[in-house]
Amino acid sequence: MGCIGVVNVTSINPYLTRRSNKPYNSRRPSSMAAAIRAESTEKLGITIEKNPPESKLTQLGVRSWPKWGCPPSKFPWTYSAKETCYLLQGKVKVYPNGSDEGVEIEAGDFVVFPKGMSCTWDVSVAVDKHYQFE
Repeated sequence: MGCIGVVNVTSINPYLTRRSNKPYNSRRPSSMAAAIRAESTEKLGITIEKNPPESKLTQLGVRSWPKWGCPPSKFPWTYSAKETCYLLQGKVKVYPNGSDEGVEIEAGDFVVFPKGMSCTWDVSVAVDKHYQFE
């Protein structure tokens, strides 16, 4: 069933009322935005930043990078150069050679794979990504 009409959020939760005559600004205070932004983590040689700020993606020109995609599948891969990518869609578990442990990446992740890494990609949800080799 679709939504019809307007809902008064204060009738649902009275704590959602605005208590100021200042214009509403949907941007979070910078300290909160910084706290929400995930830090980069490194696991098994793969660096992952969850949901990087759009300003970073813009600064790097990520949306103008080439795109690559694949359906659910499993395949070996070796990085002949460092790859930086940003997943638009999908879910993958990457198993570096010599490790029984995998690294899960998904839509919204900004990922760096080191030059020389050999691994197996296990794609569980079709991937669409921007990528750049250095």
